[in-house]
Amino acid sequence: MHMMNQSQSNFSGPRDEDDDTIDLGALIGTLWRGKLIIAAVTLIFMLLAGYYAYGVAVPTYRSTAVVVLDTKEDSIVDLQAVVGGFSGDSTEVNTEVEVLRSRGLAGKVVDRLNLIDDPEFNGELREPSMIGGMISGLKGMLSSGAPEEELDPELQKAKTRDAVVQALLNKVSVSNIRQSLVFNVTAETESPVKSAQIANTIVELYILNQIEVKFEATEKATEWLSNRVSELQIELENAEKKVSEFTARTQLVSIEGLQALERQIKELRDRIDGAALTREALQTRLADLEAAQTPDEKLDAAQDAALTRIFSNGLSSETNQTAFDLRFDTVMTRVRADLVRSTQQLEALRNSEKELGEQLASQGQDLIELQQLTRESEATRLLYEYFLTRLKETSAQEGIQKADSRMLSSSVVPNSPSAPKKSQIIALAMILGAMVGSGLVLLREFRTRTFRTANELEQHTGYTVIGQIPLIPSRHRKDTLKYLSDKPTSAAAEAIRNLRTSLMLSNLDKKPQVIVSTSSIPGEGKTTVSLSLAKFLSGLGKSVLLVEGDIRRRTLNEYFPDMPRNGIASVLNGDVKFADAIHTPDGFGADVLGGEKTNVNAADIFSSDRFKSFISEMRDQYDFIIIDTPPVLVVPDARIISQNADAILFSVKWDSTNKGLVEESMRFFHNSNQRITGLVLSQIDEKGMKRYGYGGEYGAYGAYGKGYYDS
Repeated sequence: MHMMNQSQSNFSGPRDEDDDTIDLGALIGTLWRGKLIIAAVTLIFMLLAGYYAYGVAVPTYRSTAVVVLDTKEDSIVDLQAVVGGFSGDSTEVNTEVEVLRSRGLAGKVVDRLNLIDDPEFNGELREPSMIGGMISGLKGMLSSGAPEEELDPELQKAKTRDAVVQALLNKVSVSNIRQSLVFNVTAETESPVKSAQIANTIVELYILNQIEVKFEATEKATEWLSNRVSELQIELENAEKKVSEFTARTQLVSIEGLQALERQIKELRDRIDGAALTREALQTRLADLEAAQTPDEKLDAAQDAALTRIFSNGLSSETNQTAFDLRFDTVMTRVRADLVRSTQQLEALRNSEKELGEQLASQGQDLIELQQLTRESEATRLLYEYFLTRLKETSAQEGIQKADSRMLSSSVVPNSPSAPKKSQIIALAMILGAMVGSGLVLLREFRTRTFRTANELEQHTGYTVIGQIPLIPSRHRKDTLKYLSDKPTSAAAEAIRNLRTSLMLSNLDKKPQVIVSTSSIPGEGKTTVSLSLAKFLSGLGKSVLLVEGDIRRRTLNEYFPDMPRNGIASVLNGDVKFADAIHTPDGFGADVLGGEKTNVNAADIFSSDRFKSFISEMRDQYDFIIIDTPPVLVVPDARIISQNADAILFSVKWDSTNKGLVEESMRFFHNSNQRITGLVLSQIDEKGMKRYGYGGEYGAYGAYGKGYYDS
């Protein structure tokens, strides 16, 4: 008895699938393997595109009219606002493009060409298609059932016209040639004549619209200028009337007269200053005279020659004294009289200055008011003359408006349809088909959670694939052995022999004697591997015992219907002898120890010392002991039995077993510290491999093996 105890390092684990590195070679290989799918999808797309281009698509014809904008030019009467052309900047160019695309212009085209009666533009006149009828019926079923509100006839007519205008806009395109003032107006319809007619009509109405706009602008300008000139004429008459009335009710006022008054006032002020000084001197002299007491003081204050002569004669005599006093009184009286006269004169001068000042202020205000009225009158006259001139220019402009555009070339009736472009449609369909096909192939590959090649299985598990067994063509389980016997040189038989050889060479020091065959879940071909390996090992002249370890299902009865009723449980319990429980089928070459129904749990049976002793005894009797065990993920029997085995074969069904199941099974063996000897990729479908693009590359199902195998 040999225990399978290996270190953890014998299991390398699954490959990290989260690596975001793109293997370009693998990507190209995947696409190459799916070339048939890509070609099929591409062909389908091309056929559909051809059917659409040649059978479904309605031919359309395209016609183009060319219009050019005239740059800014001098008008005859220099009325730029009314006549002026375009400056040619990008804003104006874009504006004209939008004018050509406007609904207003399109509406005029619809009315002129009566497109409302054209079924191509008016969908209400077309017979509904089958798909359209189905959609309408579906909408009717999904609606609430309430009757639709009937529109007013005028509203319905306007709604229909709007729909036709929109349909026309959808069939018309306007483009500006770069770095130019040239526009291409293109119409594309189902009729070549109609396309040319629509393009020409759009350009004609566009040019006519420019003239109409200018004519309306001229009329509005003339009307406004006429009203304005009339208003200004009335204002001018009123202003001139105010000037005349003001002149009539006021004295003649001029700047020269005001300047003369100013000079008089200046002279009066000078005289007032002199009179004031004189009066001040008289007041001072009078005060001195009145203050004098002694003859000397009086003489000093009087400054009079007669008084000085009297004083020189002496004042000793009464006569001289009287004469001196009389003379002094006379001087004082004269000074008082001079002071009164000087005061009166100063007052008179000041009154004259005041009168002249008031006269100057009054005439200055009148002059200001007169100048204001004169300026208002003159300003009104200038405005009146300006607008009168503009009115004459605008009146002269009426009737000579010129469009800012002209037709450079009219559209022509096309000889061939512009759409559908059949070759382009098919080419695009081919490209799209190739892309979709490639996407499907990549999607299928990325979503694949199964194994299709030994390389994938090895990279994912870290174990070596020692066998690749094709799908054996048999309807029933018992036909499998018959196929291998009848066709010993078939690809399946040779694959079993390759498995046998790989198993024998898996350990050169000690060839495995006890071999366990298991899988993740039922239906992966582990029993077929067990039977086939037992048959081909016995073909080497070796004694082989096939033990049914899956005693819960007992599938060997389907291969050998005449097996004894007692099996391994009875042998281990000692109820029957081993020789009475084994079965040697005809043509099989190996002894078979089947399973049987028992009340004892299978795991307990295989965990017992009796089972270990049984395996030890069988090692002495047989060269090889092959045990077909239950699936790993279903019951623990396989791992229990493997403790007494020399080799573990793990079968994985081609393109069926999920990677997660295999990973979980590997983890079970790893946790039990058991190493799988080799993997078997079973039930490989040759047609499926070819469908995936692997048919010429791998093993017994490769294209190069046809000359060696008898299938």
